[in-house]
Amino acid sequence: MAWAGRSLSPAQEELLTAYGEWLIEEAVPAGGLGPREGERIWSRHLGDSLLFSRGWRERPPAEILDVGSGVGLPGIPLAVLWPDVHVTLLDRGGRRVRLLYRVVGMLGLGNVVIAQGDALAVADEWQGLVLRGALRAPEAVGLAARLLSPAGTAVLGLSRQSQPPPRTRDVMGVAEALGLDPELVEVPVEILDGPAWLLIMRASG
Repeated sequence: MAWAGRSLSPAQEELLTAYGEWLIEEAVPAGGLGPREGERIWSRHLGDSLLFSRGWRERPPAEILDVGSGVGLPGIPLAVLWPDVHVTLLDRGGRRVRLLYRVVGMLGLGNVVIAQGDALAVADEWQGLVLRGALRAPEAVGLAARLLSPAGTAVLGLSRQSQPPPRTRDVMGVAEALGLDPELVEVPVEILDGPAWLLIMRASG
């Protein structure tokens, strides 16, 4: 968390711990995460989700749309980090949406809304978007260009490899052509359980 420049209160740490335990005890058995992911909930999933806050250095947006939220990653950790931010968790899967209702109710997150649907059908403008593996990079760039409000920011989780995907520069070129300002961010290897890359895209104001 020091790299992301964020700090958590004891109450926030307690909420994240409860969420992490729920992921292990319910989300993994239900298929919301892989069967081996329970061993690295903090190092890979919660830590990775909190690093999406890197897209907003000075202050968070008023609202965030978590595209393809699955079992709430990264949206729920961001909602815990920023209790004044309105976070919408969007997923197509009915089973995942039911899981989201269970955990959001359990955690008592009043700043979270759950929606079932296809991200490509969303028509509203958003100040913030987060995408953690829900769409291929070119689709994510197109979605960000369409949905971001002026001066809005989208954060895309690119990969968990030692190098960014081979066509990353091409994807950044597409983002620029669509009026976005892309920034490729390497997560230091010591922050998580391995290397990671984020693509931050900012719309012109």
